[in-house]
Amino acid sequence: MNVLIIEDETPAASWLSDLLLKYDGGIRVLETVGSVEDAIRWFLNNPPPDLVLMDVHLSDGNVFRIFDAVQVLSPVIFTTAHQQYALEAFQVNSIDYLLKPVTFARLARALQKWQDWTAGPFPIPVRRPAPAASPAALPTAYKSRFLVRFGDRIQFKSTAEVAYFWADGKAAYLVAGDGRRYVVDYTLEELEHRLDPHYFYRLSRKVLARIEAVKEIKAYPGGRLKVQLLPPPDGEVVISRERVPDFKAWLDK
Repeated sequence: MNVLIIEDETPAASWLSDLLLKYDGGIRVLETVGSVEDAIRWFLNNPPPDLVLMDVHLSDGNVFRIFDAVQVLSPVIFTTAHQQYALEAFQVNSIDYLLKPVTFARLARALQKWQDWTAGPFPIPVRRPAPAASPAALPTAYKSRFLVRFGDRIQFKSTAEVAYFWADGKAAYLVAGDGRRYVVDYTLEELEHRLDPHYFYRLSRKVLARIEAVKEIKAYPGGRLKVQLLPPPDGEVVISRERVPDFKAWLDK
């Protein structure tokens, strides 16, 4: 069996390789790929492997971009620390979805499932499936809560508790109404598509706010608007001149 590992953390990739060989010494790890772009190039220039072990978040983004860019004609076992993508994983070539740290027993069960499935025809979707009906015909399922880390504990916060999301470098934070901040495993771009636009709006490159968090709006030089949020953020929140009409339309819904 030929296996491709898509994983950007060297220790995690080595651990998976060791587990594969422990399961079957005849398994051949073709290569370890650490980015979305490298994975796309690999699939374009190599025959399909028998199996792919794939993390969800790589150094340059979300791996589901791979399925949008190329034909992935191999079954996939996802190995990730992010549980919120399980549904999306099973819309593509997924056999199993393993949360890190991956154990030998859990991987062995997934590999046995792969063997059972490949004994017969394996249904491979070439692209992520198109919706069965037009978007207007189907209700959009927006996120209603988030898993967040608080020290060594994991909690969940409903969207009703969110004041806004704040991006700081590569990290994104959920800022609750009481001012507490929690790291979330999403970018603001991902959150824009997962939150109900009736209640949430992308104010700037750094801020995605809930309508109830908007306390005051003032005119700002250059035809822009300055937004005061509650609880107060670390810096100013300014709506660009180009976004002002859209922002006003959102407020007036």
